[in-house]
Amino acid sequence: MDTKPEFTEEYLHCAMDIGEQMLMSGAEVSRVEDAIRRICLSAGASRVDVLSITASIITTAHLVNGKTFTESRRITASANNMDKLDQLNDLCRRICSTHPAPQKIQAEIRQINDGRQYPYWIKVCSYALVSGSFCVLFGGSWRDMIASALIGILLKMLESVIRRRQVNAMLNVLLISLAGGVLSRLSVLSGLAGHADLVSYGNIMLFIPGVAFTNSLRDLFIGDTITGSIRLLESLLQAIVIAAGFTFAHYLF
Repeated sequence: MDTKPEFTEEYLHCAMDIGEQMLMSGAEVSRVEDAIRRICLSAGASRVDVLSITASIITTAHLVNGKTFTESRRITASANNMDKLDQLNDLCRRICSTHPAPQKIQAEIRQINDGRQYPYWIKVCSYALVSGSFCVLFGGSWRDMIASALIGILLKMLESVIRRRQVNAMLNVLLISLAGGVLSRLSVLSGLAGHADLVSYGNIMLFIPGVAFTNSLRDLFIGDTITGSIRLLESLLQAIVIAAGFTFAHYLF
């Protein structure tokens, strides 16, 4: 029969690493808390208290002998990565059932972090496809679609440059929105497109925080009030910044 190993601080560190990567991959906080709790309990802890919000994780593990271990993590960035999240969930289940050594867990976490990433050209093409498709959806012509797709490519390149400079997230969105609005106007002035507003609609859809807004409502409905409120405020603020960037660009012309 499989028995629980002796709980060590390394096990808590592994659990926090997994929880951190899950939260950065777009997992809901309830799933992150449950994963950390299950890993620590399976490793021999008698009680585990986990508090997670969008920007922080704090965990305290209590042992039968009276010892306690506490660790916290600051989360500075997040993005939706369902493939990575699925691999982390699978790793969590295997840890709870087989109790591997902490060194092996860390090796698997590194393998997941270094896993397959979409090539840059696919990301660029996806920006062009989304921009052009939504432009047509909102009534744009084929000229507007081409202009919107080309601007989508330029915005992806600009976003990559800004991200490498580690600019504030909201300033990043503002600069990209401003650039999108300016480029849409220039496409009309150059004769490439016929409707600047329809071209902008396609580009705006690249950055609308629809998933974040939906996740915030999900968190509110399942009882994670603090996280839901934070995500709701962040998504609304990002939408306002996007609107401000495109609006200011159009007023410049």
